[in-house]
Amino acid sequence: MSELSPNLVALATACGVATEYWDWRGEYVAVPESTVVAVLEALGWEATSSAAAGRSLNRLEAERWRRMLPTVVTTRQQAPAPTTFSVHVPHGSPVEVWVELEAGGRAEVRQLDRWVEPSVIDGDLTGEATFELPADLPLGYHRIAARGGEDGAGRVAEASLIVTPGHLDLPSRLHGPDGQPQRTWGYLAQLYQVRSEQSWGPGDLHDLAELIQWSASALGAGFVLINPLHAAAPLPPVEPSPYLPVTRRFASPLYLRVEDVAEYADLEPAQRAAVDALGAPLRGRGGPEDLLDRDASWTAKRAALQLIHAEGMSAARGQEFAAFRDREGAALRDFATWSALCEAYGPEWMTWPDELRDPASETVAAERERLGEAVDFAAWLQWQLDQQLAAVKDRTTSAGMALGVIGDLAVGVHPGGADSWAMRDVLAVGVSVGAPPDAFTQQGQDWSQPPWKPNRLAELGYRPFRDMIRNLLRHAGGIRVDHVMGMFRLWWVPAGRKPSEGTYVRYDHEAMVGVLALEAHRAGAVVIGEDLGTVEPWVRDYLRERGMLGTSILFFERDEVGPLPADAWRRLCLGTVTTHDLPPSAGYLAGEHVVIRDRLGLLTRPADEEWMSLWDEVASWRARLIEEGIDPGPVGDIGAKVEALHRFLARTPALLCGVALADAAGDRRTLNQPGTYREYPNWQLPLLDAEGTPVLLEDLRGSAGPGARVRSLAAAFASLQP
Repeated sequence: MSELSPNLVALATACGVATEYWDWRGEYVAVPESTVVAVLEALGWEATSSAAAGRSLNRLEAERWRRMLPTVVTTRQQAPAPTTFSVHVPHGSPVEVWVELEAGGRAEVRQLDRWVEPSVIDGDLTGEATFELPADLPLGYHRIAARGGEDGAGRVAEASLIVTPGHLDLPSRLHGPDGQPQRTWGYLAQLYQVRSEQSWGPGDLHDLAELIQWSASALGAGFVLINPLHAAAPLPPVEPSPYLPVTRRFASPLYLRVEDVAEYADLEPAQRAAVDALGAPLRGRGGPEDLLDRDASWTAKRAALQLIHAEGMSAARGQEFAAFRDREGAALRDFATWSALCEAYGPEWMTWPDELRDPASETVAAERERLGEAVDFAAWLQWQLDQQLAAVKDRTTSAGMALGVIGDLAVGVHPGGADSWAMRDVLAVGVSVGAPPDAFTQQGQDWSQPPWKPNRLAELGYRPFRDMIRNLLRHAGGIRVDHVMGMFRLWWVPAGRKPSEGTYVRYDHEAMVGVLALEAHRAGAVVIGEDLGTVEPWVRDYLRERGMLGTSILFFERDEVGPLPADAWRRLCLGTVTTHDLPPSAGYLAGEHVVIRDRLGLLTRPADEEWMSLWDEVASWRARLIEEGIDPGPVGDIGAKVEALHRFLARTPALLCGVALADAAGDRRTLNQPGTYREYPNWQLPLLDAEGTPVLLEDLRGSAGPGARVRSLAAAFASLQP
């Protein structure tokens, strides 16, 4: 491999693109030149030669000097040191700088006596002044304003200023009478698996409310963490993965309960009968070999919802809908427009006529007018989702849940989806997000999702990111951030390359984590970062410092000696036995993941070695349980081991303890096999019990079968130690 030119290395460093890294084995890796060049070009910088990289580097530095103010300034309350920023004006010219506060008013900014050598930009000598923010600024999204020129009344500029919490305190609902944080537990559920006798196939928001009410009142659960509810394309086939949505701002109407739409009750008997007839064939348990049919469910729901929508609404309800559309603004307009265009031109905008690929074009505006009914329907669906999510939140409050629903934020979006169309200038093309090889996915992963451009995100004051987080937290008590390392650095894979041939791109984590903390603070929510896989050690320390919880998976909590003792676990985390990227605990102990990866050719070492490693791991956990005084049951009794592992989890100091609903039911099948797409039915399996029978919500609430197992596992957390 040839050595990279100094210009290319300097440009990559300035843009946060790694030219080298250390892999999961601790081995040094030099990034290929072609990868570095492709990633820089995706960021908008030409780098095909050393000379081109040099020109780009000069342009990058010149652009910094041309800007009077930085694109964005981020600071924390109670910051350990004052926050400073630079202002560029003609050398020797006076400049006035102040802060315009979000809530109104103005704060003065002090200039420091700090000399910086001026620079010649575009033939003019440009100076750099340094200013210091006051230490007592309130939390929020403010504006820095500057006015400069020979007479102080010339050039004017503005920049975003984000003041974030120094530390995100836990919600008050998690504190006991003594003011100390109280531990709690809850279920980890894939909502589409939470089916009831009234579901139209996959589970819906009404089913979620029922799960919340029952698990809180009967079992003492404090939360339910669910899969991302992000929207998929408006027409079948429906993408099964909740982690490959078309948008992360809006939710999937697949999760609507048709009968809970207010206008359903106002239908004439014949119309209501027509709606009911659409849902009737979809109800039922199904067989153990059946997959969840999202296409059939959404086809029927969509037809039913269109019938209801066509009947209109009362004047009062119409005003509520209008207020919702005003609140959501351009983001909802663009999403609804994209949805309507999908129906007319296909699900991926890259295949549309050129004039429709720009959301701001006159042609798009004309089509929005022509497709007005479809646009209105798409917006109306989001209004219904907002109302049903609000009803779910009300149920968490009435049930007395400490946290309620914890939502999930996917890493990215579909490359042909609504967000990538509406935010083409913010998402990078020609690359996709993934993960480098690690111990579990040894060939690396390519998730086919376009990443945020860190430079453009900063120029927009992180508005697309903060609006997305705010929407997700509107009706939730917390948020789980999938692959939270992506707020620090993301693995970018150039198009056409293997996942292992990517590189890391840095983000301004102070800004991104700060925005996340600010939105969570305002929502009174908890933040959980999924910090698994290849994580720089300091990242976990940083998240803890900012008051965010990590994720600890029992099967991963070990060192070179073996499984960690219960008291060695960290406290600020969501602790679970398994996760959705592993089989349920019973399946893991039986080697379900080894069987699947061997069959699909995903192993990088002989299957015999994988099996030996697994048996050693299982034996080490058995020994750890015995050492902790927990009976693991007979050697061949996997069910007993699963219960013992949950009793072990309850002994850890983990603030939140999560129980996979699949573990509670007794399921063994892998829900998602990383590194596969069509090779395995990811995200399509219904919930089964230990005997392989499909499970409905009513079964979980019963006194026998899966209901008895549910209560047995819940009993392990009945008296969590504070």
